[in-house]
Amino acid sequence: MHDTPLNASLFIVGTEITRGIIQDRHVATITKELTRFGFHVKRVLIVPDDDELNREFLYALTDSSLVIVTGGLGPTSDDMTRSIIASAAGVELEIHPEAYKTLYERIGERIGGANLRQVQIPRGFTVIRNDNGTAPGFYGDIQQEGRKVTVFALPGPPRELHPMLHTDVLPVLATLSGTGNVQRDEYSIYLTPESKLEEVVASHAFEGLTWGTRVQEFRISLYLSGGSQTQRDNLVQKIGESLGPHLIEKGDVEIIDRFVELLNTEHLVLSAAESCTGGLIGKLLTDRSGSSSYFDSSFVTYSNRAKVAMLGVQGSTLDRYGAVSEQTVLAMAQGALKHSSSDLAIAVSGIAGPDGGTPDKPVGTLWFSFASKQRAPSAVRLTFTTYGRASVRRRGALAAIFLAYLYLSGKELLDIVDKWQYI
Repeated sequence: MHDTPLNASLFIVGTEITRGIIQDRHVATITKELTRFGFHVKRVLIVPDDDELNREFLYALTDSSLVIVTGGLGPTSDDMTRSIIASAAGVELEIHPEAYKTLYERIGERIGGANLRQVQIPRGFTVIRNDNGTAPGFYGDIQQEGRKVTVFALPGPPRELHPMLHTDVLPVLATLSGTGNVQRDEYSIYLTPESKLEEVVASHAFEGLTWGTRVQEFRISLYLSGGSQTQRDNLVQKIGESLGPHLIEKGDVEIIDRFVELLNTEHLVLSAAESCTGGLIGKLLTDRSGSSSYFDSSFVTYSNRAKVAMLGVQGSTLDRYGAVSEQTVLAMAQGALKHSSSDLAIAVSGIAGPDGGTPDKPVGTLWFSFASKQRAPSAVRLTFTTYGRASVRRRGALAAIFLAYLYLSGKELLDIVDKWQYI
C-alpha cells in the first residue's frame, strides 16, 4: 500500500520549446510509461528556463509522489534545473567525482568554467550516466511534509534522454509503483517509419498489450509488455510478416555493428562506390574505431564522368540505361572491386530529390549492387517514401549496409526486398 496516491508531475524545460523553435518529443513517451506503471499523471507543464519553473516545481511537490524534469541541465547560467532541485531538497550542489571523471575524459581541459556546472549534482542524489551527451541526469528523494517525493532530472535532447529513460528510470519506477520488474521484450526495427510501425503494431495488438518506441538514428527500438510470452511472440511474428523479412530483430541491435562484426569474423575488406549518398556509406563504416581492418576505399562518383574515369563504367551503359539503373550499379560495384584490394564492394546510385524524378524513376528510387570475390554479383531496386533529400540519402546508406550484410550472409536479396512494405 502507498501512503499517497501515485501522482506524477512532468516538466519539459526549455525556452526554445515555449517559443516554438523546437518541438517537444518527450510528453507522449514519458506519460505512456508512467501510466503503464500505474502513475496518475497529474500535470504536464512546458516551461521556460526562468523562475516559473521554480514556482511550479515547488507546487508539484505538494501533491505528487514523483516529479520528472527534462531539460535545463546545460552549462549556462539560465540552466536552472539542478539548482532548483537542490534548493528544494535543502542540500548544496557539489561536484560529483564520477560525473567529473566521465566529462573530463570527453572534453579534457575544457571542463573548466561553465562546463563544470554540468557535473554539479545535489548532495545525496544518484547520478545517471549520459552516454550520448555531456550532462548527466540524477535522481533522489525530497522530504515534503513528512512524505517522500522522488525527483528525476534528465537532459532535454531526445537522443540523450530516451536511452536513460529506458535503462535507468523505468526500473526505479517499477520499484516505486510496486509492480516489480515488469517483463518487457525489446526489438530493433529497421528502415520503417515510426508512423507505419505504430499502425502495424496497433493493427495486431491484443487486449492487455502495452508498447512503446524509441526512435534512434538508424533504427527504432520497440518495447512490448503485457499478456503472455506466447502472445507477444505471436504478435512479433505478425509484425514481421507485415513489415517484411529481416526488418525486425530481437534485442538492442545496430545493423552497422552486426555487419562490421561479420566482416571482421570473415576477415574481409570492403570498398564502396557511391553516387547519390555522396560518401555517407564510407563515413558510417569508418565512424567505428579500427575500421582500417575492414574498410579499404570509397569511390564517390557523383557524375557520369567520374563513374567512367574511376570505376570503368562504360559510357554506352550510361547512355543506354542511365546512371540510376541495374546495369550501371552492377558496373560500379565490379569496378570498385577491380580498382581496389577489397573482397566485397557496395554500389549505390539513385535520385535523392527534390528534383530529378521521372514517372519510371520517381524521387526516392535507388539501385544497389553488391559484388564479391566469392559470390555472383546482385542488384536490387528500392523506392523510398521521401521525407526530403537528407532522409533519402541517410536511409539509402543504411539500406546499402543492411543489404550488404544480407548479401554477405548468403541471402537472396530480390526475394527479400520484394516483401518490404513500408520503407
